[in-house]
Amino acid sequence: MPESPFVPMLREDSADSFLPDAYGQLVVQPVMDASRAAQVCTRVTTANPSFRVPVLVDDPSTGWVAEGGEITASDPDLDEEIVSPLKLAGLTVVSRELAEDSSPAVAELIGNGLGRDIARKLDVAYFGNTTVNGPDGIEAITANDVDAGAAWADLDCFLEAVYEAEAVGATLTAFVANPTDALLLAQLKESTGSNKNLLQPDPTAPARRMIAGVPLYVTPAVTVGTVWGIPADRALLVVREDVKLTVDKSRYFEFDSIGIRATMRVSWAFPHEAAVQRITVGEIS
Repeated sequence: MPESPFVPMLREDSADSFLPDAYGQLVVQPVMDASRAAQVCTRVTTANPSFRVPVLVDDPSTGWVAEGGEITASDPDLDEEIVSPLKLAGLTVVSRELAEDSSPAVAELIGNGLGRDIARKLDVAYFGNTTVNGPDGIEAITANDVDAGAAWADLDCFLEAVYEAEAVGATLTAFVANPTDALLLAQLKESTGSNKNLLQPDPTAPARRMIAGVPLYVTPAVTVGTVWGIPADRALLVVREDVKLTVDKSRYFEFDSIGIRATMRVSWAFPHEAAVQRITVGEIS
């Protein structure tokens, strides 16, 4: 018998909860619920290998005209960004015995685990710079920079980001921070000796945090010391193929094992980079 090119998961290697005496149900969220990038962008789907995003570089020109005078014609400056969704994928191999003797079904649990990791890897690439075999992230664009000073002291920098976005015709719909920064911001008080936090609660969703009326999202994928201000209509998540789970019993036939594969084809675009706000602090203490 040939030597196995992989190490399949076996029954003795698995936690008891995967076996017939399982005592609980594992509840997982879909990738689109787990990914912060998916929550702060406008999602678009395409059936084509590439997606063209129209970009308005400059508006057509207008001017005051005398009664009966000639109106000078002008054209807008148009461009486009071509987005080609790329594949994000994972593969796990399990023995047939483990798959058949498991309750809840191990294939479903592993598939959901692959889906959650796809969400994590999606966020790491989106909020990063460059990714091998993946699309460039938000750190690679020319965003508008807002200096928060040496340390988080107040929320003025976030107000500045809101108005900087409005100055170019955009409205921020999300701030996204690393948990380290989010905690420091949450601990800011209105004044010395006050116990009232600066972060605003959302009356419609008490667990959600607000800064200057904009929801604050948290993910470890964002670099410590940076908070992103994102206008959803200027940040597109382009999905060619949503998360797909495939179970194959033939590929590993001679090993009596089953392959479980999760794939997604996705990319993103920032057609108005100046509307995206990068808020940075010089020191985390």
